[in-house]
Amino acid sequence: KKPAAARPAKKPAAKATIDGVTGFKKGQRDFSQAKGAKSKAIKMDFVNDTKEYTNGVVAKNKWSSHNGLLTGEVVRIPDVDSGYPKGVFPKIWSDGEPMPREVESFDIGDGFPDQNEFKMKFGVIIPSTNTTVEYDFWSMIMQNREACKGIGFHVSGILIDAPKLATDKDMLNFLKMFRKQIFTTVDRLMTAEPQYIIMGMSLETFFGGWEGNREFKKELTDRTGLNIATGAEACKASLDKFGAKRITVITPYQEIGDRNVVKFFSEIGFEVVRIAGLKCGSATDIAHVPEAWCEKVIKENLVFEGVDAIVQCGTNLSMVGLADRLEQELNIPIIAINVACLWFGMREVGIQTQLQGCTRLFREH
Repeated sequence: KKPAAARPAKKPAAKATIDGVTGFKKGQRDFSQAKGAKSKAIKMDFVNDTKEYTNGVVAKNKWSSHNGLLTGEVVRIPDVDSGYPKGVFPKIWSDGEPMPREVESFDIGDGFPDQNEFKMKFGVIIPSTNTTVEYDFWSMIMQNREACKGIGFHVSGILIDAPKLATDKDMLNFLKMFRKQIFTTVDRLMTAEPQYIIMGMSLETFFGGWEGNREFKKELTDRTGLNIATGAEACKASLDKFGAKRITVITPYQEIGDRNVVKFFSEIGFEVVRIAGLKCGSATDIAHVPEAWCEKVIKENLVFEGVDAIVQCGTNLSMVGLADRLEQELNIPIIAINVACLWFGMREVGIQTQLQGCTRLFREH
């Protein structure tokens, strides 16, 4: 009797693609650091009455907390001043010697603030391909320089070594690589001792809907101890201020990105009447999109009866000036995401300054 032929081994089932839309659950995303890119977490101290500052001085730890004006969440502001700066006053030199023979330590008392960012030191996370967020943020501040004295930004770029976004598959791979670098990036940012973090990349904050956004925020807060402003939540808060429910949206994304945006807004009670994705071919592409293209899409496709507001997603798509101009022309609120992110961060930390030239959101709310 001939031995039975061996059956071919079963191929392992292919892993389901995590696209944020189909059966998304918390814990599906992998935020573990890339091989060779591991770094030590730096977390702000909101427990002890004193702490050791980076210069070795042990001083008071006068952190504060309040409820965020938009979220109602507890916003904790770390003490980044009480132990600074450590320095000396050179007093006496010996003849012929360039180095001082005697020095005297300056009295720092209860500490001195950062001389430029004495009101709020924001940390900002952006993709390394993003050339727009930092420009937009500083432009808004500098247009309102006197009103915004003491507010500053410290930016850390996420290494994007796969910037292609030509297909849904490309976009999901982009996000996968992004997650592998996010902790390394935020650890680097924390060396500047920011007091609040603004996420300057929006797609990941829409991924997985409302729960996906909450999970992402928690990952970063658990790592740093700080509160986080995300583009998705900033857009929600902005729309709430205008009482908008029926919206149209412009994005630079492929279809999978747009589907995540629709999922996010739909889950929290908004009706996305229409979404116009520009389907940019790469993360670098987005900053090169002419203002005229966005204006054409908005005027011809996104403004019609029954629409309460227009939302722009994609932080590398610069629309601050265009949104400010078109709001007045079209008589409809336009939520430019970089405006929304900065506005949200400032309001949550308690800065109520109204800014000009940055859309109705900053002028009216």
